[in-house]
Amino acid sequence: MALADIRIVLVHTTHPGNIGAAARAMKNMGLASLWLVAPECFPDPEATARATGAVDILDGARVAPTLDDAIAGCHLVIGTSARARRIEWPALDPRGCAQKLAAGAASGSVALLFGQERTGLTNDELDRCHYLVTVPTSPDYPSLNLAAAVQILAYEILLAAQSAQSDARTHEASPGTSEDMHHLYRHLEQVLVEVQFLDPDNPRLLMRRLRRLFNRANLNRNEINILRGILTAIQQSRRDA
Repeated sequence: MALADIRIVLVHTTHPGNIGAAARAMKNMGLASLWLVAPECFPDPEATARATGAVDILDGARVAPTLDDAIAGCHLVIGTSARARRIEWPALDPRGCAQKLAAGAASGSVALLFGQERTGLTNDELDRCHYLVTVPTSPDYPSLNLAAAVQILAYEILLAAQSAQSDARTHEASPGTSEDMHHLYRHLEQVLVEVQFLDPDNPRLLMRRLRRLFNRANLNRNEINILRGILTAIQQSRRDA
């Protein structure tokens, strides 16, 4: 099982007890890669107290200053959300999310993001995600504690990893990382401005919609290089005109 390549990323966590409880939930299900993006309080005695039997997960946690640092090298990123969004993301249920993470971990690092307790993930943070996952809850009380959400999804990940077949597929190219996609989006935006398709003073939601489109495609590095080659050819053609 490739559980070691599945990162649980807690973004801007405000309560250290939730970090400890999340670590315990992870260890229950065989997950060990905990990343914390700019936590308000860590390390903290309350986190240690809540991580009963899982202090090693806290000791090995990586603290990153930004989300981009925490997902560096990941070719699949899934964000958790309970709120409706203005632009729809490709959506998964917990079981489908776990299956994608377990399968993706066979090819390299993947990440599951949990947002700040009160507000969840921001739209900018969701821009880094290929999919969103929502845990079904009662409409009478839909709010889940952070550690409870981690527990539910970690359980599904363990089931998916245990039932995954051992015949890993051979990929024609390495999956594109978050850095590869970031460079592609910057290059695409630059060309769209140059050909006057995108007005930088009034961009509206064009780049966000294009991010959704390419994230759905789950591009590998060969495909990213092809797209960037096309963009470079467009730029060269305009210079030669």
